[in-house]
Amino acid sequence: MNFRMKTTTALVSLGLMASPAFADMEAAKAFLDAEIGDLSSLTRAEQEAEMQWFIDAAQPFSGMEIKVVSETIDTHSYESKVLAPAFTAITGIKVTHDLIGEGDVVEKLQTQMQSGENIYDGYVNDSDLIGTHWRYQQVRNLTDWMAGEGADVTSPTLDIDDFVGLSFTTGPDGKVYQLPTQQFANLYWFRYDWFNDDKNKADFKEKYGYDLGVPVNWSAYEDIAEFFTGRDLSHLGVEGEVFGNMDYGKKDPSLGWRYTDAWMSMAGMGDKGEPNGLPVDEWGIRVNENSQPVGSCVARGGATNSPAAVYAVTKAIEWLQKYSPPAAAGMTFSEAGPIPAQGNVAQQMFWYTAFTAASVKPDLPVMNEDGTPKWRMAPSPHGVYWEEGMKVGYQDAGSWTLMQSTPVDRAKAAWLYAQFVTSKTVDVKKAHTGLTFIRESTIQHDSFTERADKLGGLVEFYRSPARVQWSPTGTNVPDYPKLAQLWWQNIGDAMSGAKTPQEALDALCADQERVLERLERAGIQGDIGPKLNEEMDPEHWLSQPGAPKAKLENEDEEPVTIAYDELIKSWQ
Repeated sequence: MNFRMKTTTALVSLGLMASPAFADMEAAKAFLDAEIGDLSSLTRAEQEAEMQWFIDAAQPFSGMEIKVVSETIDTHSYESKVLAPAFTAITGIKVTHDLIGEGDVVEKLQTQMQSGENIYDGYVNDSDLIGTHWRYQQVRNLTDWMAGEGADVTSPTLDIDDFVGLSFTTGPDGKVYQLPTQQFANLYWFRYDWFNDDKNKADFKEKYGYDLGVPVNWSAYEDIAEFFTGRDLSHLGVEGEVFGNMDYGKKDPSLGWRYTDAWMSMAGMGDKGEPNGLPVDEWGIRVNENSQPVGSCVARGGATNSPAAVYAVTKAIEWLQKYSPPAAAGMTFSEAGPIPAQGNVAQQMFWYTAFTAASVKPDLPVMNEDGTPKWRMAPSPHGVYWEEGMKVGYQDAGSWTLMQSTPVDRAKAAWLYAQFVTSKTVDVKKAHTGLTFIRESTIQHDSFTERADKLGGLVEFYRSPARVQWSPTGTNVPDYPKLAQLWWQNIGDAMSGAKTPQEALDALCADQERVLERLERAGIQGDIGPKLNEEMDPEHWLSQPGAPKAKLENEDEEPVTIAYDELIKSWQ
């Protein structure tokens, strides 16, 4: 089966049908024939019925021109280049779907929040901002919107419960603020072929006394990183120097994601809880029983500069320096992403499944001739402070967000487009293109059962109960744009050696508390905004159960591995 984007004459012609005169079922049928086929969780009759609903609901807005925006990844490129022209042809609503950098999306959103000027009619905005949106109340909460003002443009086949990331976009008030349109997790990546090689297995067992396999904890990850770095793998046809770890360390905004995307929770810094630790989350921010942020530093009950956080940063720097390609320390997120697929990296703990599509191209050195990958993905190992019931990784959930400042008619038209690109009609095909799953019905589709062995464990992960332990930034973070920029600046000082990890994290938590203090003084978030605790002797908090946790005498735990095939069986 060919899952690549089709460029048939019929589909190309859809992009020219921008006139409302073409807003009918003929355009819809042409789109379904050319692009969707049987790659849908709906039957053809159900697809046509869903398209007819869009045609009817869009009539009052036919001829309207709207603008929406998202970051530039494969999934959104597909929406912009294929689904937006199709939507225009089918409904008569002209959509311009801009693709810009992730930081630029947040900047535009911030500007609209602060000025009230309607820059875009719809945003694909990471659910990392859920705490921001819930507190500022500047986006339409979709629960009330779908039942009230937007009821006439809410599809009866939307099936909101089919979205697997809905808990990520729900505030503490139980309201849904955003609609996921793509999701990808941050998992462990490794060379399955190298790990199953008899010589590698025997040599590893002889040196370390246990079996080479998927590392369950950081101690095992470190041993494996040491084992493969500089190892001669010429018996497997591997040329050039081999490394046991891949990461990036340039002082750049993307360095912040490296840490706010749950590195601390993987180490075990925060508290137990799903989708995020409570009362202390993976940013080290503590909230009270009213969900008000009360501190980030240990002296106020936070954990951003706690022993577990210092351990997390120390290990990342150590592994970057000892076991990674020398150029990695000067790389950004986007520069480092393609490196494992070039064939000389044994494993990477911090690997986004958004790279899957680029890592399964047939001509890559990490692919077999039969189209199966030489690599696999698995759950990330956890650090020594981690306990059962804690979050163990990050999941990105780019989600449709409607601002309160957008006029109602424009918001309704944008909501129709948001539902179209997430509809059951198109979602299976969209998922095959970008490999970013949002619907349970898509994950379970037969076409993904057929394709699973070509995707290195992605399908198995999303079909497993393990996926709930991976989640985006949660509601403890009251202003994501203001706080996120503090991370790369401060941790960059630790990565460069300008400060020790402890010094950098002390500065980071102090900076976070200054922002929390300003928000508290301004009172703009009302009775759910920050309310800082008085500072106390850190020992007061370190001696209590949960986070922040006191320093362990021994941070080198007994290494544990598991055979990948056994792991997959446990999921099933």
